[in-house]
Amino acid sequence: MPLSWLYGLGVDVRNALFDMGVLRSVSYDIPIISVGNITVGGTGKTPHVEYLIRLLAGRYKVAVLSRGYKRRTSGYLLASPASTIEEIGDEPWQIRQKFPDVYVAVDASRRRGIERLTTDEATKDVEIILLDDAYQHRYVKPGHSILLVDYHRIISDDRLLPAGRLRERASSSRRASTIIVTKCPQHITAMGFRVILSSLNIRPYQRLFFSTFNYGTMRQLWGGQTLEPETLRKDNVHVLLLTGIGNPRQMEQDMRRFVQHIVPIAFPDHHYYTRHDAEAISQALERLPKPRIIVTTEKDAARLLRLEGLSEEAVGATYLLPISISIMREEKEKFDKTINDYVRENKRNSGLAPK
Repeated sequence: MPLSWLYGLGVDVRNALFDMGVLRSVSYDIPIISVGNITVGGTGKTPHVEYLIRLLAGRYKVAVLSRGYKRRTSGYLLASPASTIEEIGDEPWQIRQKFPDVYVAVDASRRRGIERLTTDEATKDVEIILLDDAYQHRYVKPGHSILLVDYHRIISDDRLLPAGRLRERASSSRRASTIIVTKCPQHITAMGFRVILSSLNIRPYQRLFFSTFNYGTMRQLWGGQTLEPETLRKDNVHVLLLTGIGNPRQMEQDMRRFVQHIVPIAFPDHHYYTRHDAEAISQALERLPKPRIIVTTEKDAARLLRLEGLSEEAVGATYLLPISISIMREEKEKFDKTINDYVRENKRNSGLAPK
């Protein structure tokens, strides 16, 4: 707790400097939507960014700008079909592979990244920029800020680092235009919704939504076979759930709807898998009764593709499970309208113009 008090003092001073204008936030005349959180660990940022891409990319030229966490390069870099995870990071690589018509760039300086995207010859036709994990990057003032809150760890019940998992005080949620409570159980009760609503202290200018994970057809990572999650329980399949994400708890709970026998094996978020890890994964699979498979996430699959040392059985038994999100409480149309209205009202008609 004493360290949390010191950390909180530093965060408060930094935010006060931005609020007073001593440190400058810059806004731009192009629609910029930030998707982020105020907690460490996963809140489902990438599936929500992908939802926005699917919503907008059919009508606008969309760019995604990320810092490229744990990449082994620096500065501004525009992703290409030949870009590697080491160059741009696992999440930008995943988005670039799934959406080849969307610009994906990485830069720790979001200001510089925005300026490059909007002025470089290769990308100057961009019409919307999605900022991935930029809620604390206050040097840019997004036109619409989406704050993600994990259903399993509501920010009002948490503490600042290192006593808890908050990067900022829960009151910093006031900067958000939209708040989404993520990873909700699909059968959450009306009372559950009301409890969360009362605990988050939503401001009159904010919109609150709830989202849940959806799981698609599993695809063999090194092969062409597919599996439907619903068939696993019927066939009595034993699953080794392999994850290297911020918070795998909801995925494990959801998988238990499809599988009776699950053994989780979790690595740190954005973990780069080694040959030693490959041996441990292969041995863990061998200890399971047959029939048995490995199920992993799309983000982990990106880092597993170049892994050496897996047993022949593990290579053939590894499946990735696609994850998407849906807006709950029959409010999808309302959420989509919120985003579409913002973009339409702020669509750029001229060149880059910092305000």
